[in-house]
Amino acid sequence: MQVAIVVVLANFLAIMPVEREHVCCISFFQYCLSGHPTLPCNVLKFKSTTIMLDCGLDTTSVLQFLPLPLVHSPRLSKLPGWVSKDGTINLEKELKECAGRIFVDSQPEFCLPEKELLDLSTIDVILISNYHCMMALPYITEHTGFTGTVYATEPTLQIGRLLMEELVNFMERVPKAQSATCWKYKEVQRLLPGPLKDAVEVSTWKRCYSMQDVNSALSKVQLVGYSQKVELFGAVQVTPLSSGYSLGSSNWIIQSHYEKVSYVSGSSLLTTHPQPMDQSSLKNSDVLILTGLTQMPTANPDGMLGDFCSNLAMTIRAGGNVLVPCYSSGVIYDLLECLYQFIENANLGSTPFYFISPVANSSLEFSQIFAEWLCHNKQSKVYLPEPPFPHAELIQTNKLKHYPSIHGDFSSEFRQPCVVFTGHPSLRFGDVVHFMELWGKSSLNTIIFTEPDFSYLDALAPYQPLAMKCVYCPIDTRLNFHQVSKLLKEVQPLHVVCPEQYTQPPPAQSHRSDLMLELQPPPMPYRRCSVLGLPFRRRWERIQLLPELAKSLVPSEIKPGISVATVSAVLQSKDNKHTLQPVPKPPPLPPSKKRKRVVEEPPEVLAPKPLLSGAVPLEAFLAMLHKHGITEVKVEETADGHILHLQAEDTLIQLEEDGTHIVCDDNEPLRTALRDLVLRFLMKL
Repeated sequence: MQVAIVVVLANFLAIMPVEREHVCCISFFQYCLSGHPTLPCNVLKFKSTTIMLDCGLDTTSVLQFLPLPLVHSPRLSKLPGWVSKDGTINLEKELKECAGRIFVDSQPEFCLPEKELLDLSTIDVILISNYHCMMALPYITEHTGFTGTVYATEPTLQIGRLLMEELVNFMERVPKAQSATCWKYKEVQRLLPGPLKDAVEVSTWKRCYSMQDVNSALSKVQLVGYSQKVELFGAVQVTPLSSGYSLGSSNWIIQSHYEKVSYVSGSSLLTTHPQPMDQSSLKNSDVLILTGLTQMPTANPDGMLGDFCSNLAMTIRAGGNVLVPCYSSGVIYDLLECLYQFIENANLGSTPFYFISPVANSSLEFSQIFAEWLCHNKQSKVYLPEPPFPHAELIQTNKLKHYPSIHGDFSSEFRQPCVVFTGHPSLRFGDVVHFMELWGKSSLNTIIFTEPDFSYLDALAPYQPLAMKCVYCPIDTRLNFHQVSKLLKEVQPLHVVCPEQYTQPPPAQSHRSDLMLELQPPPMPYRRCSVLGLPFRRRWERIQLLPELAKSLVPSEIKPGISVATVSAVLQSKDNKHTLQPVPKPPPLPPSKKRKRVVEEPPEVLAPKPLLSGAVPLEAFLAMLHKHGITEVKVEETADGHILHLQAEDTLIQLEEDGTHIVCDDNEPLRTALRDLVLRFLMKL
């Protein structure tokens, strides 16, 4: 492609390494594949790249299923099947009734990100913000034709692998042969009692992946460090920043030369074990995509920790056991650190603490070796040397013991009263199901919920009637609405994009306008399956000007300090990088053996016509016409300039901002003379 453009040179600089030129209008779109604001999955079409931002797995769907007990449960096996009141729908084999609610009796299934909104095989890269937001990765990368790359920090990859391995283990050790599908038919589901009737996107629900899928998916991950710049196809640069939420958790900067998108997901300003949040790098963003705010905006994490410790102590002193359903990484580190400081003061030094998970040992070890990803206080302990987390001392003194399951060593070393940390927080699978069946009938025992992802009432529903006490202490360190409003005032993005849940108060607290985002301009909301056009103002591309071409420029000063030069060049675009190159000279013709009557000359490359710059002042031009004997001129003002009617010569001259037109019939000498008069007022480049 051969182009002629104008290069503006400031202060007569003859060689400009880069210059920008308005090339085209570029569209930017965001596709929302998840309706869960803290388990996001968005796809950004940015320049010529397709980028997936997180792939969170909505596990709240498992609350609609019966628990998977590790040993046979007479109570669950005796639950009656469900039949509609009029008897027209009989799903006794698929649905069971417990305490007035119905549950699906099959392997629990998860609500996947939307797969029909766009072709997943077209995704170039996946950016992961934290290990909770990558649990759907095998569903995205396997069996979809995905051939791209996944970027994540090392703690995110390793702890994400542990969580996936734990999930697969929970499912595979208690397999269920039967599969429930009839209840998913729309005509059947709408006749079911709530909340199963109101379950959304049930057609996308799928069983858990296999370890083979996990290993294949994670083999596509490329590790990155904080502030490391990664270039994608020459068009976009992505950079992870510390988000302050969990080990290795990241926010992402996605930018080209003239556009910048910040992706803020799962961030925290509280002082906990991870590195603090990097806020300054988020400044000057055209668009800031905001997800992963706290699910408990009215709960103070420090207050919840205090309630956790006091309720734990009360139960132990009364001779009861404490069950803490939790993930194998994350909040559990803070809980153990809190207990380390608390148990001696509360005279609980002889109480055994058990951590039961297929990946318990790996999780506790990983937390100690990722020193560079910890806050400064914990990093400094590594060089003393001391373990960053105090749970190492709890393990050394046998106050904390960890086991892969309730079988084996645990069954022989288990003693009560005790505190057990185990998964899964949904109470639908994992070792926690066994303890619910074991301890649920005694009012001396207490279950303390600390994970905010699940409604504790829904989690407990299939265990009713329940005698054990229940305490809800959700600990969520992510940004609340007050913190995020302050953050946005500091970083000042031009536009904010967020889930629609953040643009209105919670349904149960409709009067709380402080529990929503109120910004100017208003945030752009999205929901599952929505497609947003992102409002970018800049539409420029950067072009590289080769030195040999720059040397040939002849600048002309159009006003003090500003010079302009024209250039004829060939525009080459490759890997999203644009270069202006000199116009190649035509190759000489090879000598011909045969004589020709006419010698063929190579086509001549004509020099470009000079460009004209400036404006034709009306009064001065009229005076010039009068001087040359043209006196009868009628002037008409138009929206674009003026029309001069030379009445005696029957000629029109249109003076406009971007051009001058001379209209006369069969009078070439007059047209040429008028053209020369116009040219006197213009500058040739």
